[in-house]
Amino acid sequence: MLDIRGRGGRHQDQERRQSDHPYLPGARAACLLFAFALPLPAAGGELPAPLTDADFRAFDADQAKIGQLLFYDKILSGNGNISCGTCHHHEFGGSDGLSLGIGEGGAGVGPDRTPGEGDERIRKRIPRNASALWNLGHTSIDVVFHDGRLEVSDLYGNGFDSPAEEYLPEGLDSILAAQALFPLTAQFEMAGNPKENEIAGAIHDRIDKAWPILAKRVRTIPEYGRMFVQTFDDVAAPEQVTIAHVARALAAFIGTEWRSHDSPFDAYLGGDQAALTAQQERGLDLFYGRAGCATCHSGPLLTDNEFHALALPQFGPGRTRVFDPYARDVGRMGESNRLEDAYRFRTPSLRNVALTAPYGHNGAYPTLAGIVRHHADPLGALDAWREEMAKLPDVPWLAPVDFVVREDTREAARHRAVLDIAPVALSEGDVTDLVAFLQALTGKSAEDLPLGRPEVVPSGLPVD
Repeated sequence: MLDIRGRGGRHQDQERRQSDHPYLPGARAACLLFAFALPLPAAGGELPAPLTDADFRAFDADQAKIGQLLFYDKILSGNGNISCGTCHHHEFGGSDGLSLGIGEGGAGVGPDRTPGEGDERIRKRIPRNASALWNLGHTSIDVVFHDGRLEVSDLYGNGFDSPAEEYLPEGLDSILAAQALFPLTAQFEMAGNPKENEIAGAIHDRIDKAWPILAKRVRTIPEYGRMFVQTFDDVAAPEQVTIAHVARALAAFIGTEWRSHDSPFDAYLGGDQAALTAQQERGLDLFYGRAGCATCHSGPLLTDNEFHALALPQFGPGRTRVFDPYARDVGRMGESNRLEDAYRFRTPSLRNVALTAPYGHNGAYPTLAGIVRHHADPLGALDAWREEMAKLPDVPWLAPVDFVVREDTREAARHRAVLDIAPVALSEGDVTDLVAFLQALTGKSAEDLPLGRPEVVPSGLPVD
């Protein structure tokens, strides 16, 4: 398999990893970040070839049906109170409509989700925006998550470079199956807090200790047991179901349910010159021309799957680390421990982007026009950004942390110093045309997907 550590892979030799740790608040780090700023990219790009079903990994339809149930079944969470679908809901285009989500301990879905009460209330917001799931089954995808912490690689001999390192289970047949495992073991997403349940306790010991417990939860539910036996060739009895089978079923659902390439843009690429309105075509010309959007939003999914710094406003609890508990998010550097990766995040795909507001790795902008304006003038937009633009449900006990990073002038200087896009002059008419083009990336079937949300699940737990 492809080893893509050259992008800034996390695993260097031990001496290198230790020597990178001096990235801490202070003038020395600020100077270093200035020194490591990358060259600004050039503008321009070519139209991609039309997408076809042949461009996607093949998934079994019966496995996808199991995956649909598991996706919305809270049995996969430590406390049985949240599912994958809670934060990646059909109603919100595979996301949750929030800047930073409310994970384990909350109640409800989308902007109406509440943070819980008493001992069960949330202890932290999810530090990043819930990524949409569109077209993750495309064969070009070999790195996922905002910081690229999971990527195709032979580094550990199991096909992937991941937070589980050599402890990733065997039997995962795609990066989509591998990624399905990690929200299950994330404390504030689905696992819960230590001492609350056996899943959280097992993870505290080692990440892979929790997955067999979750697999047993699933296979001992009679309906799931029967479905796995009927669907997977290597499962002759329910007790043979492993976490890899669970992950493969989830991948089959995500990879087929959220496949979308029937937008007006796709029709245009296929030769229908009337598929776009005049305004959308002007936006397309800007996108692939003067505005320079296609420099990073290239290829059939409109992403280069690389990492770039855009100076998006900082807020929230941050993606903290053991040796860096500061309320900030250093992006790719948090995984690579390489200073040159600081504040860089993976380019998102733009397909069906009109359905997945708010925008940015932390959902800083509530509208497409807002994120377009930020790309045109990153530092000007950063200065003009206001805290009320963040879609954050009221959580009084977390409010003191929500914007604390913005009070640190040294961190602000480091953050501003790393910028990979050059300003471009856009009129309000240009912005409107670009937004019209982005809306032309919405698939005709995107809001009427094949399986949808199930009414009930085999565990009998409520469905969000």
